[in-house]
Amino acid sequence: MIPSIDHAAGASTGKAVSQWSGAPREQAVQRMFTAIATRYDLNNSLLSFGLHHRWKTTAASRIPMHTHGRALDLGAGTGDLALLLDGRMGPYGRVMAMDLNFAMLRVGAAKIDRHGLAARIACFRGNAERIAFLDDTFDAVTTGFCIRNVGDRPQAFREIHRVLKPSGRFVCLEFSRPVSAWLRRVYDWYSFHLLPTIGTWVARDHTDVYRYLPESIRTFPDQEHLAALLREAGFSRVDYQNLSGGIVAIHVAVK
Repeated sequence: MIPSIDHAAGASTGKAVSQWSGAPREQAVQRMFTAIATRYDLNNSLLSFGLHHRWKTTAASRIPMHTHGRALDLGAGTGDLALLLDGRMGPYGRVMAMDLNFAMLRVGAAKIDRHGLAARIACFRGNAERIAFLDDTFDAVTTGFCIRNVGDRPQAFREIHRVLKPSGRFVCLEFSRPVSAWLRRVYDWYSFHLLPTIGTWVARDHTDVYRYLPESIRTFPDQEHLAALLREAGFSRVDYQNLSGGIVAIHVAVK
């Protein structure tokens, strides 16, 4: 059973793409992710040419090693980042894996159980804009391809800042803006033409989720703008690392 720590229907889904705006859009996005949950991992591997594993491993490596660490993975989805995060929290550590979408989280919980880590990684349904934990709870908070789908990103960043301990670290792995013009052109062609076709075929899904995804990427803040939002939320030190030419970026923010 996956407990819920926030039963709010308002998803952690974005307002950035105009044709997907408002509460009906939030509900539609949740339905889309529910429809593809069981094939989400397969599609990630195909559409990223397997690179998503390296991206997540690199993101997890930006979290310091702990002995009694406590970590929160927001938008945990199918659990990949939460599993990597467990190795950073030490022998007496604990990871909370939180996601709004029940179907995705159920797949993640099953994967965590197969790894024999259900006693160390707890799965909860919750909203990134209203994190149901006390102030100064976690040594680390991570998100992997989640923040792009959050409606009120400044509010989510304030919540992340609140639940981190002093000197705690937030690591955000997200699609970003390729640094070179030629790569942006190639990436746009891939995102808007090839990705929707392959994604829809593999997922056997026709809810437009693989058309929503590239639009949400295009309207997401670039590296510098996202860093500025984190500083505005109260983080004292923010830096970022581009991966794969800036297709993906890892932002690290310290409280």
